[in-house]
Amino acid sequence: MFTGLIEEIGTVLNIKSSGEGKIFDISADKVLEGTKRGDSISINGACETVTEISGKSFSVFASKVTLDVTTLGSFISGQKVNLERALTLSTRLGGHIVQGHVDVTGKIKNIKSDSSGIEVTVSVTADYMKYIVAKGSVAVDGISLTVVGAAGNDFTLYLIPETIAHTIITTWKAGSEVNIETDILARYVEQILKYGKSNSDKNRETDINLMNKLLENGFV
Repeated sequence: MFTGLIEEIGTVLNIKSSGEGKIFDISADKVLEGTKRGDSISINGACETVTEISGKSFSVFASKVTLDVTTLGSFISGQKVNLERALTLSTRLGGHIVQGHVDVTGKIKNIKSDSSGIEVTVSVTADYMKYIVAKGSVAVDGISLTVVGAAGNDFTLYLIPETIAHTIITTWKAGSEVNIETDILARYVEQILKYGKSNSDKNRETDINLMNKLLENGFV
C-alpha cells in the first residue's frame, strides 16, 4: 500500500530484457533508506519488488503483464520517475489509499498554467471514468491527486507548486501517457452493490417460492 505522496524523483539508469519482462535499474536516495530486497517501491504508480540494491540504485523486474498495462513498457534510459516506498503502520496517510495496481493508462489532453499552478486534463476510457468523480481521489503516475471535475472521458486536476516541484509533472505534455489508478473504495462499492442486488433478488425469489409452498400445503 502507498499514500500517493511522492518521496523523490529517480532516474532510469539501465533497461535489460529478461524473458518476456524487463529489468530496470533506477537511481535513488531517500527511498533506499531502510529498504531491502523484497520490499515494494512504487515507480510512477506501479508497485514493484526490489530485487537488488547497489549503492545509490535499485533494480526491479517488471513482468509482461505490468509492461502491457502500465507505461513501464515505454520507459527509456535517463527518464525521470516518481518513487515512493510502501507505507508503514506509523505513516501519515496524507494522500489516499493507493495500491500500486495500475488500472489503465490515460493521456494528458491539455495543460494550462496560471500564477498559482497548472490545470491538467486527462483522458481515460469510459470503463474507468465511472470511478472518477469531482472532489474524489485518483493516482496519476503514482501521485495522489484530487479530481476538480469530470465529464465524458476526461477529468481535470489542479496542481499546486509544491506538488509540481517534487514530482515528474514538469515532464508531462499534451499527448503524454500516464498511469491511472482509480480509488479502490469506488470499485469495492460497485462490487458490493452488484452482488448485493443479485443476492437480494435471489432471496426474494426464494421467499416467494417458500410462501407458495406453504399456501399449497395449507400451512397459511
